[in-house]
This record gives sequence, C-alpha cells and structure tokens, in this order.
Amino acid sequence: MTRPEAVVFDLGKVLVDFDYSIAARRISAAGKIPADEVQKFIDHSALLFQFETGQIDREQFFEQVRATTAFRGTIDDFSRIFADIFAPIEPMTQLHAQLREQNVPTFIFSNTNELAVGHIKKNFPFFSHFDGYIYSFEHGSMKPNPKLYEVVEQQTGLRSSAILYLDDRLENVAAGAARGWQTVLHETPEKSRAAVTAVGLLAQHAH
Repeated sequence: MTRPEAVVFDLGKVLVDFDYSIAARRISAAGKIPADEVQKFIDHSALLFQFETGQIDREQFFEQVRATTAFRGTIDDFSRIFADIFAPIEPMTQLHAQLREQNVPTFIFSNTNELAVGHIKKNFPFFSHFDGYIYSFEHGSMKPNPKLYEVVEQQTGLRSSAILYLDDRLENVAAGAARGWQTVLHETPEKSRAAVTAVGLLAQHAH
C-alpha cells in the first residue's frame, strides 16, 4: 500500500460532532412551532441543501426559517443558535495534530454552510491548522457529487492513492474510492487511527 501524501478529513461526525436538536429546541423556544417540527424543517427540507450548496445565503436561509417558525430573534441570535451545535471529537483532533507534527498536509472536505464554518473557526483552535478547505456551499455541489472531488484534487495537487480520505458516510467514501483515493469509512476514532497508522502515516508507538 502506498503511503499517501495528504489526508483529507470530512468535518461533521469525524472531527466535530453535531446535534441539530440543540438548535431546534432553542429556535422553538423563541418561536411558535415544536422543536421536533423545527428539526424536521431544517434537517429534512430542501432548505438546508440549498444553503449548503450556496443557492441561498445566510439572510435568505434565516428569512425562510423565520417565516416557518415565527422565530423572534435577530439574524445574529439565529446564527449563534443555529451554529452552536458542535463539539470537537478529541481523539480525532489529536490524530490530526499528530499528522501535522509529522508534516503531513491535511485538508477539510465538507458538506456544510457558512454559519457552521464561521462558528467552528471562531471556537475550535484546531480548525485553523489545515492546508486547505473545500466546502460544498462555496462550490455549488455536495458530496458525493464528483465535481466536488475534482476541487479537492485541484486544491491538493494530488490524485488517486496519494490522497487518504476519511468520511463517516459510505456513499461519500465510495465516490473517493472510485477516483482511486485511499479511503477510510470512519466508524470509531480507534479504527480510523489504526487505518492511518497502517498506511504508514503515524509512528506505531504514537499515542
């Protein structure tokens, strides 16, 4: 197995955990519809997809949520609530730190939106230590769309097995594997660490 030249990380559920029900409860408390309906509206409507593919901006996203939920706060209140749903997954941010120590280039590759990115950037110091960031909302498409994977190859300057890619969603991993990338379906930090070690990127004794 060839040693990859860069590691590409998915963000949600790999480096940071998130829970939309936290935002739903707070939006519901400042609006008129129950939390589970707020969550369904955000998570399962076309709205989040439009926001995360850059078809609508923060203001339009807010206006639509407000129209549906009768949310009483300002856009800044909403932005804070909507984005404050993340927590770093420590064993994975440590894994990333160790890769940095060994001068392995690392990249973020995420289906996400500007509110989430702004919040994570401000609150989690580890997030500033990547060589590049590929976000769905900046490129008008979402994983597993091949178009977004091409952007990763352009940004990293690498192709096929030179890229090691970790993601928690099978369809996203499969799209990377189809391009010849080395892939890891992230299930637990322990399994992902073992996989990264197996391709020669971490010293065996590193803990």
